[in-house]
Amino acid sequence: MGVLITDHNVRETLDVCERAYIVNRGHLIAQGTPQEILADEQVKRVYLGEEFRL
Repeated sequence: MGVLITDHNVRETLDVCERAYIVNRGHLIAQGTPQEILADEQVKRVYLGEEFRL
């Protein structure tokens, strides 16, 4: 079963996900496990910010 969560509360959202898909300006920029998402340099630059920590 798939569930779409559109939320900007990253910590809680990634805590309940097995996989995540990050979309920026209508384009998929990353997909993977929460750990892969948090390690992705483009996700950090575009969405999370360089200083983001869990």
